[in-house]
Amino acid sequence: MNAGDIPDAPAVGGFAASSEGWAFAGALTLDDAAKVLEASQALPLPSNGVVDFGGLMQADSSALAVMMALKRRASAEGRTLTMRDLPGSLRSLAVVYGVENLLD
Repeated sequence: MNAGDIPDAPAVGGFAASSEGWAFAGALTLDDAAKVLEASQALPLPSNGVVDFGGLMQADSSALAVMMALKRRASAEGRTLTMRDLPGSLRSLAVVYGVENLLD
């Protein structure tokens, strides 16, 4: 049985771009982090620098890796990104790994 067969499993997540910035919805775990990051490369970074994670349904440390990769991309492009509406559990995980300052 795979995650698609489980009714309560969060859908593989992704970013959607709008004038409000990027919004993430769905799951961001080891199973789908590489796909999510690859898909994000096709989108121009949000002009306002906002990435909203209010729709994040499930996450693990892979979500932090994706966020750090996005921050590196923004830095390489001379831009900044602000991560908003992160779940408390993800912020706690960032503290454990000592990377909480990279999420602001």
